[in-house]
Amino acid sequence: MTRTAAPSPRGLLLSEYITSLTRADAPIPGPARPEIALAGRSNVGKSSLLNLLVGRRSLARASRTPGKTRALNVFSWGDRCYLVDVPGYGWAKVGQAERAAWHRLVEGYVAERPALAGVIWLLDIRREPSPEDLDFRACLVARSMPTLVVLTKADQVGRAKRDERVAAVGAGTGMDGKDFLITSARTREGAEEFREAVLAFLG
Repeated sequence: MTRTAAPSPRGLLLSEYITSLTRADAPIPGPARPEIALAGRSNVGKSSLLNLLVGRRSLARASRTPGKTRALNVFSWGDRCYLVDVPGYGWAKVGQAERAAWHRLVEGYVAERPALAGVIWLLDIRREPSPEDLDFRACLVARSMPTLVVLTKADQVGRAKRDERVAAVGAGTGMDGKDFLITSARTREGAEEFREAVLAFLG
């Protein structure tokens, strides 16, 4: 991932990599700002959506091996907030010890981080919600965390089937699919709506 700032296109907010946290209570170097987390299962497309949000192609780089990210990767978004890329969950090849470490880091961060202002929860529009998805939703509900549900990889589903897939994900999570954002990092579908919704977390 890049560690240098560069102007964002079309007047978007300047973004840069700040640090990686290995503890849920670790401080972020720099001024105090609200934190917005991006979370979801491994291979859901978090890095691609983060890049779509800030208008840069390679601010965050996806690991070639899903499930290998083991830290909270922190990026600035102008002077508005920090964007926190949370390690993905649900990768089958991860061992029990690594799953336990993930729970300590991620659930501790979501449940207890004072600066966390909201969570962008990414779900693959092609897939049914997994048990790990439902466990994560329970964590969000327990803290009454403001949550924006974003469906990823919409370019891989025909438009005729989208309503069906949105309804299925909504039913699987017990949420109203009408509130979901539909996005594609590849085609940039939903980019502006996504950006406006995240800024709404910050008032």
